[in-house]
Amino acid sequence: MPELPEVETTRRGIQPHVTGQRVVGVVVRESRLRWPVPPELDAWLARQLITTVERRAKYLLLRCQSGTLILHLGMSGSLRIMQPPIADPARHDHVDILFGNGNCLRYTDPRRFGSLHWTPAGRGHPLLDTLGPEPFDPGLTGEQLYRLSRGRKAAVKSFIMDAHIVVGVGNIYASEALFLAGIRPQRAAGRVSLARYRRLLIAIRQVLQAAIDAGGTTLRDFVDAGGQPGYFSQQLRVYGRAGHACPRCGAVVRQSVIAQRATYFCSSCQR
Repeated sequence: MPELPEVETTRRGIQPHVTGQRVVGVVVRESRLRWPVPPELDAWLARQLITTVERRAKYLLLRCQSGTLILHLGMSGSLRIMQPPIADPARHDHVDILFGNGNCLRYTDPRRFGSLHWTPAGRGHPLLDTLGPEPFDPGLTGEQLYRLSRGRKAAVKSFIMDAHIVVGVGNIYASEALFLAGIRPQRAAGRVSLARYRRLLIAIRQVLQAAIDAGGTTLRDFVDAGGQPGYFSQQLRVYGRAGHACPRCGAVVRQSVIAQRATYFCSSCQR
């Protein structure tokens, strides 16, 4: 599933091509996504000027004069800029947003688990209203994570993946950050010390920034706005490396399941 670095990579890729462009039409070839694409989407977006492209958690926000188009890439979705002459749509090319300069923003989603939503200007949206802070928000501190974790028996990995606590720390990056911080993912969130939460927040930011710099992680489906895969998979220290040697101490990397998600860790380095 595209996580924060992949969504941020996509945002950076499409932003220069759509900001300041006016929508001339929307073509919906398949509306049966995770939630049905609103039939009024073309009427809402047509003649709108895209003022900016933002990201909130794993959502892309195309800001317009009268509202915001909210896109989620789901498990296998991607956005690509198509320039004239625009290729005929393939099987999983579900939505095209057409611009006055002839370009097209094409949404592709083989598993159809993504979604598109519209919210009028000045209004919130249920998908965004209860989200926690961004991991790079300077107002987010290790002290805040420590306070929120008190009394929690759930695994610290599940805790940092809770979007009500902090957004964008998906499965891959949670395993990697906990490895960097030396914290075993199964440890109860309420039993992690303040000093270790400070270290963990630093690790989360380091891992996410490195992934963004590498263009995200491609394990199966993800491509950026130019159709290129992400290369952070080459930097993964523990994720997907069960049975390999720990890059820090040489012990064997292990795999377990936490909240039905594959989890990778070193039982020697992480306590």
